[in-house]
Amino acid sequence: MKANSDAVLVTECMAGNERAFETLVRKYQKPIYNLALRVVRDPEDAEDIVQTVFIKAYEKLSSFDRSRQFFSWIYRIAVNESINFSKQRKRLDEYESGVTAVNSLTPEKSYHDQELSQRIGRAISLLKMDYRLVLVLKHYHDMSYQEIGDILQIPEKTVKSRLFTARQLLKEILEKEGIREC
Repeated sequence: MKANSDAVLVTECMAGNERAFETLVRKYQKPIYNLALRVVRDPEDAEDIVQTVFIKAYEKLSSFDRSRQFFSWIYRIAVNESINFSKQRKRLDEYESGVTAVNSLTPEKSYHDQELSQRIGRAISLLKMDYRLVLVLKHYHDMSYQEIGDILQIPEKTVKSRLFTARQLLKEILEKEGIREC
């Protein structure tokens, strides 16, 4: 149903209905922002990437293959833009998730969790982009191997292999920092 409704919106947009594209923007703006933020680790840069993604998507809408999922297509554009931005800026800033669970934690526990999250984020930022992307898409966006493969345009086996290697490398980095269990 979701993929079908996206295809309908794309068709309407191609016919000149600007509100159809606005609907797609509203639907995918937040997930694309979250992806960009996890890759470039800067909220303002992530916002710029989101704008670029939707401009490119709009300009290239005629190249969208309606037999595929719009979600995978636009996520691929977002991944490419995020990677290109990272390469151009050559930044490896401190990784920040920007999301902290708010519940009945004690201030000490909350501080510890936030510090641990930041340390894990810094460790993730040390990974090569190929490994970082599969970790972010799997663990922060809860995507299946197939969805990750579609977005990164790699076979499912490669996704599994990269994810295994990324986890091993992340474990090694965290152990060097004295973090044993997460």
